[in-house]
Amino acid sequence: MARMGLILFDDNRETLKPLTFTRPVAELRVGILTIREKWERMLNMPASHHTAPYLSTKYPANFESLNILVNGSILPTQELCDYILQTLPSNTLLVKGDTPIVLKTTQATAKAFLTGEKKVPTVLESDLEFIEIEYPWDLFGKNGAAIEADFDLLTKGRTSQPLSASNRVIGDTNRIFLEEGAWVECAILNTEGGSIYIGKNATVMEGSIIRGSFALCESATTKMAAKIYGPTTIGPHSKVGGEVNNSVILGYSNKGHDGFLGNSVLGEWCNLGADTNNSNLKNNYGEVRVWNYERQSFSRTGLQFCGLIMGDHSKSGINTMFNTGTVIGVSSNLFGGDFPRKFVPSFSWGSSKGFEIYQFKKAMETAERVMQRRNKELDEIELAILKHVFEETNVNRKY
Repeated sequence: MARMGLILFDDNRETLKPLTFTRPVAELRVGILTIREKWERMLNMPASHHTAPYLSTKYPANFESLNILVNGSILPTQELCDYILQTLPSNTLLVKGDTPIVLKTTQATAKAFLTGEKKVPTVLESDLEFIEIEYPWDLFGKNGAAIEADFDLLTKGRTSQPLSASNRVIGDTNRIFLEEGAWVECAILNTEGGSIYIGKNATVMEGSIIRGSFALCESATTKMAAKIYGPTTIGPHSKVGGEVNNSVILGYSNKGHDGFLGNSVLGEWCNLGADTNNSNLKNNYGEVRVWNYERQSFSRTGLQFCGLIMGDHSKSGINTMFNTGTVIGVSSNLFGGDFPRKFVPSFSWGSSKGFEIYQFKKAMETAERVMQRRNKELDEIELAILKHVFEETNVNRKY
């Protein structure tokens, strides 16, 4: 049998910015796993990406003689994966309305399809149900279902590490799973609203109060007396304290102190200073409007609750306040005790009193120091990606 390649192609890339400035769509985390990790586990094959050219050095597409091309914004289900492997005919594009789902085809046709040079002759409409990630707020809005699906996928047929008697459990203890090296002591864990997953070498410090659905990924930490409302995901090597409600932290980011984070998404290498707070509900209880990079304007979300969307490498100083539906780009630094504007472009430095350009060299000096603390290198590939983002987003920096 010919070797088959799994290639996840970007869809909804523009509407998912600023999170997709620095990664392919399928590298977004929703639930416990990234979208790529879900597909790899469920199809039992490694995946690569077809993404923006400036990201392709870090995320190259690996074509085989036969390939499964999958929309990277779609979360897999067992039914969909079984259909792809067992039923879907070759050279047939499976769609749902205007959304392409998957194409199983040869290397030549795959490359032509992904570059838009060739249309697939056969298109098949699907009646299968699945979750699609179209906007940043979908990450927290659809996180509960994703956590439950990932929990079942990761824990099926396995036994949790024992939970210490110092903890208090409300609900079904079978919906709590501790990976090897997880440390959980003197916490209150409530599974009545959803499962609780504690990843490898993760730490739940004493006094933490957690309501599922909740995922604390590998080597992440909840600080003492943290209050977590699900559905919430804390990505790998992140730290959270204070109050967190229905939020997703992709990884390597810190909200280590008191303050509120709600209905929000933080990228990687972000840091929220002590007593940083965000609003997730307008005073008039109206619909939240959020900056849309595709339209270059504020757009309706259809949501009453929507907080902070923050791109990679951005930071806030102590006592920073974010208004409802605020979008912060990549590598911006905010401070001051008043509300900054609701859209802050990438590589911005300032406060409500005004902004200036965060010069690329200085921003990279900070990024290098931050990454070194997690034994990660800001290498030439990462520098090239961030340089591209700096140049691409210049249009938004009108100071």
